[in-house]
Amino acid sequence: MDPALKFVLPLLLGYIADLLLGDPRSWPHPVKGYGHLIHYGTQWLNRGTGRFWKGAALTIILCTATYCFFYFIQRWLWQWQPAYYAFSTIFVFFALANKSLLQEGREVFDTLHTQGLEAGRKRLSWIVGRDTSQLSPDQIRIAVMESMSENLSDGVIAPLFFYAILGLPGMMLYKMVNTLDSMIGYKNERYLYFGRFAARLDDVANYIPARITALLMITIAGRRRAWHYVKKYGPAHASPNSGFPEAALAGILDCRFGGPNTYHGKVVNKPYIGENARPIAHEEFKKVTFINHAVTLVMIILIVIIKYFSAPAA
Repeated sequence: MDPALKFVLPLLLGYIADLLLGDPRSWPHPVKGYGHLIHYGTQWLNRGTGRFWKGAALTIILCTATYCFFYFIQRWLWQWQPAYYAFSTIFVFFALANKSLLQEGREVFDTLHTQGLEAGRKRLSWIVGRDTSQLSPDQIRIAVMESMSENLSDGVIAPLFFYAILGLPGMMLYKMVNTLDSMIGYKNERYLYFGRFAARLDDVANYIPARITALLMITIAGRRRAWHYVKKYGPAHASPNSGFPEAALAGILDCRFGGPNTYHGKVVNKPYIGENARPIAHEEFKKVTFINHAVTLVMIILIVIIKYFSAPAA
């Protein structure tokens, strides 16, 4: 089996499958399985003393088990090429989330546009953690744009980055890290210590992908203003990573993100990203769709080119 082909073909087929199918809600998904494992581990360990160490142990065990599971399954399937390609393609498809990400954002925009403010607030609450009950139409659209840029990084480019350096096991390892952060990486009373290791690990895992995402967004859009925004506002965000793709999109659209929002009944004063506090038009989601698809495609092309140029000569 050609080593470059066994790496590239599942990537391309999985990308095409995501492009065509998205992530149907009724289908089984490995991230749901990750969620069950994290839930059971949290119920068992998140109590008593030493919660930081218990959370760190859970994170390390689940991440190690995930990588080893996919590594050894792929090695076992090596001798049956059709099974190897099918298995690898299916899980690349599951690890990518670009079409479903865009579908979710489009549904919020369309619901707000056709059904009104209350319906738009309710639909937005499905995809963001903030309190949406008091948001204005423009705040709803801004929340969607912020989510699209952030999730382009951690839902698409980061999995592709880890596929590029560690193959499918690395891609699925990253998904476990990201799922751990989304479930226990909160700074509240319940998870402040237990989820701290997972949150920091997610910050480390996303450090390079977030900056690659911002760079690709700026390059594709060709907006010098976006580069200025990334340099000025990216490091000012509360997250060490989310601010970079958010600042890139704010610069591309020449608008302003951020500001105060309510999370779990508590007001969080996030810094503003951008300078032009203008309304976001319904039609501007088309530009975001183009940016996301283009960034994803360019990242995959770069991975394929690098893989073939770095492959040893036959």
